[in-house]
Amino acid sequence: MAAALPFREDLNTSESRASARRERKRRVAARMFAIAHALDGMSRGEAARPAGMDRQALRDAVVRYNAEGVAVLSGRPPPGRPEWLSEGELARLKAMVLVGRDPKRQGCEERTLPILCEVIAERFAKMLHPASLSRIVRRSGLLTQKTRPRHPQSDAKAQAAFQKRGCAKP
Repeated sequence: MAAALPFREDLNTSESRASARRERKRRVAARMFAIAHALDGMSRGEAARPAGMDRQALRDAVVRYNAEGVAVLSGRPPPGRPEWLSEGELARLKAMVLVGRDPKRQGCEERTLPILCEVIAERFAKMLHPASLSRIVRRSGLLTQKTRPRHPQSDAKAQAAFQKRGCAKP
């Protein structure tokens, strides 16, 4: 027979169940209920079954919970490729985009994705495709839309007159 699970001293079943009911994430709530069942004296298998886990998964959850608390019950981040830009690089890129360019020093005013890719290549020595940068920019909360271009010699009075009368001449 398996040895009894050791639990933290500050944990009791009523508090565990109450916090599981308040929990928004279903997986975390199920793990908390399984821990509460195990605290009540159920075996690992009996306590884990209603939560949809096996007894080894319950044991692992209890060990992690004892070490670090409720925060680790939500699970580990999913594996995958690391982000292309670090947090610091992303913050610097965001600041560059929000500040804008100086047309006298840097030429054109617009910040298109291909231009930003060139800036990233120069400053961070990382090559990105504009489609990849588009996803990064959207995740960081910036818009990828450009403003409508305005001709420097456009006449505001003529535009207003055209909008009032259409194509008719005065």
